[in-house]
Formats: sequence, C-alpha cells, structure tokens
Amino acid sequence: MEGGPRLGVALLLGDRDPTGAPAPHCPHGPALLFTKIRQGKGEGRRFYACSACRERKDCSFFQWEGEKVSEARRQAQERYNQSRQPSSSHTQNVERYKEFVVLPLSERKFCQECQQLLLPSEWRRHSGHQVLGGVSVAQLRRPSQLLRPLENKKTNAQYLFADRSCRFLLDLIVALRFKRVLCVGTPRLHELIKLRSPQEQKSPIRSLLLDIDFRYSQFYTEEEFCHYNMFNHYFFGGEAARDVCQEFLQQDEGEGVIMVADPPFGGLVEALAFAFRQLVAMWKQTGRTDAASKELPIFWIFPYFFESRILEFFPSFRMLDYQVDYDNHALYKHGKSGRKQSPVRIFTNVSPRLIVLPVEEGYRFCCICQRYVSSENQHCEACNSCTSKDGRRWRHCSLCKTCVKPSWVHCRVCDRCALPSHSCKNADAGCFVCGAADHKRTACPNLCAAMRVCCGGQKLNPKKNKLKANMRKGKKAKTAKQRKKKSKKLLN
Repeated sequence: MEGGPRLGVALLLGDRDPTGAPAPHCPHGPALLFTKIRQGKGEGRRFYACSACRERKDCSFFQWEGEKVSEARRQAQERYNQSRQPSSSHTQNVERYKEFVVLPLSERKFCQECQQLLLPSEWRRHSGHQVLGGVSVAQLRRPSQLLRPLENKKTNAQYLFADRSCRFLLDLIVALRFKRVLCVGTPRLHELIKLRSPQEQKSPIRSLLLDIDFRYSQFYTEEEFCHYNMFNHYFFGGEAARDVCQEFLQQDEGEGVIMVADPPFGGLVEALAFAFRQLVAMWKQTGRTDAASKELPIFWIFPYFFESRILEFFPSFRMLDYQVDYDNHALYKHGKSGRKQSPVRIFTNVSPRLIVLPVEEGYRFCCICQRYVSSENQHCEACNSCTSKDGRRWRHCSLCKTCVKPSWVHCRVCDRCALPSHSCKNADAGCFVCGAADHKRTACPNLCAAMRVCCGGQKLNPKKNKLKANMRKGKKAKTAKQRKKKSKKLLN
C-alpha cells in the first residue's frame, strides 16, 4: 500500500515470558516468540507461533504472550499435538525393520501412498494403495530414493543433493580427516557415508542424522537417526535422543567431528543460527580446558545471498565458491551459465585454503586469496579479493569503491550501483523486515512470515478489512433500527 504503514515481525531469541512460563508447544515442539513491528513505532505486541511452519495453513498455532489459557484449551492443544505425532515410535519402527529385512524378496513391500514398509500382516489394510514390491537391500540402504521428498518450501522442503555434490562433500570430509559427521537435514549424505563405511576398513566414518522427517526412523536405529527440529533445537525423542547426539559430539573429547547442515532455504536464519549454536554448546561440554577457544567445524549449505545474515551470527565463517546442486530442484543445477547457475554455496569455519575444489569443473586456486575460486571469479586489485558471489565476473565501481554485479550501473540520484530499472525513490529504504541493505521488503525471503502474522495473524488487506468493518457497522445499525421499529409497534 503506497504511503501506508509498513508492518513486519521480529524473532525474539532467548527472550522469556515475563511470567516465567515456558514456551507453549505445537506439533513441531516449542513455539518461537515473535513481536509485531510497525515503521516508526518500534516493537508491538508479542506472540508465539510455530517454529517450523511459516504459513498458518501448515500449522495454525498462535498464542499471545501472557495470554491466559484455560485448562480446557490447554488440554485440547495437547490432544491435538499428540494426534499429529507418528502412530508408531522409533523403537517400534526399528523392530519392524528387523522383521522386514528377513522376509523373502517377494514379500518385501513398500506402500508408496503411506510411505511405509509393509509386513505381511499389514497388506490387507493397503490393498487399494500403490504398493512397490520386491524391495531390495540396496533400496533399503538408499531410503532417500525410496521415500517421496517433502516439497513444502517454507516448512520441510527436501531438496536432495545430486550425486556430484554429495560425493564431493564426502571426499572433502575424508580429505580433511574427520571421523564423525553430524548430518543436520542431509539424509543423502548420511546414507552415502553408511554405504561407504564398510569399504573403509582402517577408519570408517560414523554418521548421525538429525532430521524432522520421521519416516527415516523406519531405516535407522536410535544411534543413527534422531527426530529433530532444527528451527527450535527440539529433539522429539526427549532426553534419550538428546543424549545420543551429545555422546556422538563428545566422543574422543570432541575431536574428529564436523557438522553438515542443509536447512530449508525459506527458514529464518536467526532461528537456524540459534539452534546451531545450541549444538555447538553440546559439543563444548566435554570438560576440556581448551573447549572455549575451539570451534566445532561446520559446513552450512545455503544460498549466497544470505551471506551477510550468516556472517552476522557466525563471523568466522567464509563462503566457498563451490556450487551445490540438487536432484529434485528445477533451478539449483550445476553447469548452467549466467544467472541460471545454482546460488547454493557452502559457508564454513574451516580454513578455505584447506578445501580443494575440483579443477575439472573449472575451479582454480588464487594465490593471493589463498583459496579456490570459480573460473569467472577474477581477482580485483582494488578490493584485493576475488569478489564474485554468483559465479559471474563482477566489475569494480570506483564511485562505490567495491565490486558489483555486471548488470548493475551507478545511479547518480541514489549514489550507488543498482539495476538500471530500479526505483530511485526507494533507494534508501533497504529491507524493513530483515534489515538487509541489498534488497527491498517486497523481495525479502521473510516477507511471507511478516504478512502471515501481522494484525493478529490476519493477512494484510486494508480494503478487505475495511469492507468487513463497514459490513459489521451496517449490520449493527440495521439491527438497532429493527429494535426501534419493534418497540414503536408495542407502544402503539
């Protein structure tokens, strides 16, 4: 709305309810605390919303901070949360898997509609479903190819690594001599590690998968998989699952372990950073005297345009030029040219000079920067750095005193470089929702969340809201006239 008030939301990490009450739960674990903000008026009313879902249609949970919740409503919410949990426990799924693998090949069936391994006693209940028969041991070892990927971009989208990227990551982990890998939302890397481990006779690599997709519990034991929400650091398996993760991180006094995380790209960066810091804190609880001065090695895989946000929370991270691609994503593919290249990169606190990128794919070593860069990323003498972020060759602007994208030109009105089609009147606005200076509010990845929760959870539509208000006013006026007319008749 041109000239109108601009609404947004801010995530309040670490803040507690003034009453001391714990955060309420939805089916995805503890809710996150947000605040509504209006331009020029600062922080508004605070509320709790789902940590994993950014749209109310995916998870409708909403509660104002400090709101008095009746016992009946609280119990109803608990019953609803319980009804949304898996019907079988992780332990039960492990026992079912043991029964499944000893069946003859002809009796090993998988329901493609229910996404479930079927025992003979369950066949009748799935008689009308699409059932895959003859499930081999090789298929059981690659569950990411057997299961249908979740595709909600803003909740739990599963874009699975292409073999090229997955093998590069594992080869890199082996070259850096890590012995354990905490796979946070990277099921395909987890299964590749388990496939290759028997071949590594001397020092096999161990892996633990943390993922919100409970379907993987059908294929992995409690020591190999934890049902986990990376947006609020919540272990659905409780203290037992948390202990498994902590023991995995602290083995060998915390040495030889690396965390590889591939979150949904629509997730809030600050929520992810908060959860990752909690995992780092678990790793540091080894009792070692030098634990405070050390860092848990991390590979955080995310689009390059979130670089400033990630560095805000992890200043020691550096972005690698390596383009990560995915099998089931139409755009994030390696090998495309220009702006169609995959924007997904690796952010890490491992020294870039130790990470060798594949020369056969066009990466080369820059002796000045002491790191591998893409073929088009030319070293700028003025910036003293290889400045390209998106794989194209950037050019230096002497007025801005920095390198910019090749499609940008310097605007005399805005006194900065931008696209030729940009609007000068909004040049100084920046992003109101997340605060970044490199994009506007309308292009912010967090905009949907802001629109979802503003005005008490109602979508911002001034005309529609005004129409409803007028209708309510007219209805009240009509009712008042009817009462007055009726009273006159009684008097007469």
